[in-house]
Amino acid sequence: MTIEKNKLDELVGMIMQEMTKTGLVQNNTCSTCDTVSSSSKNGIYSSMDEAIKNAKIAQRILFDSKLELRAKIIKSIREELIKHAEELARLGVEETKMGRFEHKLLKHQITIEKTPGLEDLRPYAFSGDDGLTVLELSPYGVIGAITPSTNPSETIINNSIGMITAGNAVVFAPHPGAKKTSIRAVELVNQAVVKAGGPKDLVVTIDNPSLENTNIMINHPDIKMLVATGGPGVVKSVMSSGKKAIGAGAGNPPCLVDETANIEKAAKDIVDGCSFDNNLPCTAEKEVVVVDSVADFLIFEMQKNGAYLLKNKEDIKKLEEIVVKNGAANRDYVGKDAKYILSKIGINVGDEIRVIIAETNKDHLFAVEELLMPVLPIIRVKNTDEGIAICKDLEHGLRHTAIIHSKNIDVLSKYAKEMETTILVKNGPSYSGIGVGGEGYNTFTIAGPTGEGLTSAKSFARNRRCVLVGGFAIK
Repeated sequence: MTIEKNKLDELVGMIMQEMTKTGLVQNNTCSTCDTVSSSSKNGIYSSMDEAIKNAKIAQRILFDSKLELRAKIIKSIREELIKHAEELARLGVEETKMGRFEHKLLKHQITIEKTPGLEDLRPYAFSGDDGLTVLELSPYGVIGAITPSTNPSETIINNSIGMITAGNAVVFAPHPGAKKTSIRAVELVNQAVVKAGGPKDLVVTIDNPSLENTNIMINHPDIKMLVATGGPGVVKSVMSSGKKAIGAGAGNPPCLVDETANIEKAAKDIVDGCSFDNNLPCTAEKEVVVVDSVADFLIFEMQKNGAYLLKNKEDIKKLEEIVVKNGAANRDYVGKDAKYILSKIGINVGDEIRVIIAETNKDHLFAVEELLMPVLPIIRVKNTDEGIAICKDLEHGLRHTAIIHSKNIDVLSKYAKEMETTILVKNGPSYSGIGVGGEGYNTFTIAGPTGEGLTSAKSFARNRRCVLVGGFAIK
C-alpha cells in the first residue's frame, strides 16, 4: 500500500541524515544471545551487512529454541505494542502528513490483535500401509522486507508477528518518508522480543536507507526471502531477484452498486470505506459504478453521510488540476483530508465532509488512476452487465480488491467470478476485507502479484516433508 508505483529509488533512494534513537535494549534472558553483536541499539544499524549478520545469528537462536519461545515472543509483542499504538499512530500522521490519527490508531489495534500467530502453522500427516508422512512448515531464515509510508508501523508490526511466528528474522528497508515511525516500530518490537526472553536483533533495520543498501539486502546471500509491500516497480525488483519473493502491489478497487442494493447502507459503507485513513489503503473504494436507476438516490444518501458533491464541470476541472500531476496522483494531496483538498479550490466545508464525489465517465483520470485520497468518481451504467465490464476494466487486472452492493445472488456470483480479486467485499465497507468490522485475520501485505493473497505466518514458511517408511501407522 504505497504512494509510489514505478521506481524502486522513490521507495528507498533518500538517505537519512540522522535518526532519533529511543529506549535501551533490555537484559537478554537467552543465554546464547551474547554472541550477537552489541553495535546496534534496539535493532538499528548503520551497516546493512552488520544488520543482516546479526539477524542471521538471532534467527538461528530462535530456530534452535522451542516453539514455546515463539509463543512468548508474539504474546509480548502484542502486549507491548498495544501500549504504544497511540504513539505510533500519531507519529505516522505527523511524519508523513497523511491519513487520519483515529484510523491509524484502529489499524494498529487491529494488526496487533488480529495478525495470526502459531495457530497458523498447522502440520499435516498421511498414514497408511507404507508408513507415516508428516508435512510441517519451517522458516526460510532471514527475510528482507520493504515497507511503505502509507502503513509504515502497521506493516512492520504485522510482518514481524507473521515472520517471527514462522521462525524467521527480518531485515526491514522502510520508506524514507516514514523513517522515524518505522525505526520506532522496530525498536519497540525488539524490546518486546527481549522482554519475552528472545534474542535481540530478530527484527532489524538501518539508520540510512538508500538504494545502495536496499540492493545489498536484495542480493545478500543470507537473505533467503524478499517481501515487498509497494507498487509495481518494487514488486518487479524483488521478483526478478532470483529469490523467493512475495509482492504486495497496488490496487484500484471499483465498487459496483446495483438496483437491488440497500442504498442507504451502501451509501454509508462507501463513504466510510473511501474515507478510511483518507483513502490510503489500496483496498479502499477508488471509484463507484452504479446502475442509473438508483444513481441519484445513492448520491443523495452519500451526501447525507459526509460526501461533498462537485456539481459543475468547472469545479471538477479545478480539482483535477491540483490532485493530478503528470497523469498521476499529486503526492502533495495523497492522504489529505477532503476538507483540506476542497479548500485549495476555494470551497470551504466543515469537518463532517470526509469524501469528495463527482460524476465522471469511465475514462476520467479520477477513475483510471489510483489517487490514494478521498476523491471518488461516480460512473453511471445502464445495467449490471455494463457495470461489471467497466469495473473489470478499471481494476486493470491487478486482481487486488473489489466491492459490490447487491442482493442479487446471480450478480454477486458473476461479479466475483469476473473480477478474480484477492479481496471481494459484498455489502460492506472495503475495510471489512482486512478484518476491520469483518471476519478473518488482518494483514497489510496483500500479495496479489505473487499469489499468496492476505499473508500470514504460513506465507513466510517453507513446506517440508518427513517420511517414515513402514512405521508409526496405526491400522
